[in-house]
Amino acid sequence: MATVRFTTILERLELTMGLGIHPGERAAPQRVIVSVRMQVAYPTPPADDRIEQVLDYDFVRSGIRALVADRHFDLQETLCEAIAALCFTDPRVERVTVRTSKPDVYPDAAVGCEIERER
Repeated sequence: MATVRFTTILERLELTMGLGIHPGERAAPQRVIVSVRMQVAYPTPPADDRIEQVLDYDFVRSGIRALVADRHFDLQETLCEAIAALCFTDPRVERVTVRTSKPDVYPDAAVGCEIERER
């Protein structure tokens, strides 16, 4: 049987964290929204309806929270790269798209970054 691929999605994870280069961004944590899409390969479709057969997105959510808990990131690009690296710790992840957004920087627009990485 051919490899089966699923896209596992974590959308709009809201974090309060240190991110940015400007003095105001360094002075206080700000709201950041993170979304992650992972293409995950399995040798067969999950047949037994058990979490052990698939990627558990809890590891991504808790991993991102741990990643930002005690660290200030200057750039959204660096944050995206760190999250992508976290996703690739599961060897079944073949491709990952990470999007971050700072919704409160401007009164009329959010600013963000998106990267795609592939093994």
